[in-house]
Amino acid sequence: MELHITGDDAADRLLSDDPLALLIGMLLDQQIAMETAFTGPKKIRERTGELSASALAAYAPEAFVEVFRQTPAVHRFPGSMAGRVQALCEAVATDWDDDAAEIWTRGEPDGAEVLRRLKKLPGFGEQKAKIFLALLGKQYGYDGDGWREASAPYGEEGSFRSVADITSPESLAKVREHKKAMKAAAKG
Repeated sequence: MELHITGDDAADRLLSDDPLALLIGMLLDQQIAMETAFTGPKKIRERTGELSASALAAYAPEAFVEVFRQTPAVHRFPGSMAGRVQALCEAVATDWDDDAAEIWTRGEPDGAEVLRRLKKLPGFGEQKAKIFLALLGKQYGYDGDGWREASAPYGEEGSFRSVADITSPESLAKVREHKKAMKAAAKG
């Protein structure tokens, strides 16, 4: 399984190989381009020298904000997003034994349980949790019962609604078209 979200081979490899990187990328995916958000974990690792939940949670908050501010920035809102990443990492370190994959593997949970666990994470509301669950099911090998239903509508087969559907430059273009159409419809 190899993800193709960012257009940066090293960043995509990190997302594919490191569940915490993927979780952080999803957290960062708001108010910036998806590719930028999901490249964030690579920037964080390059600048801090590591990518473990306990290490990032323990990082000095002011120094962590500076990690986010370095050019190119990790996020356009470095202060608030650095804090959110640290809160997420604290939850993973404390509640999931420093292993993000435990969220969707511990006890072989079904889709509804994984969704419930995701929604308890700092920075993960209903939509973000559903999108991440769809990403796990469509591209990350998660096959718990009912994951498509729990992640609806993002788990729908053949859809191009979110990052869960990006597997190539062509699918990225289709997701962008869908998001643009949704924004236009919302402005109505």
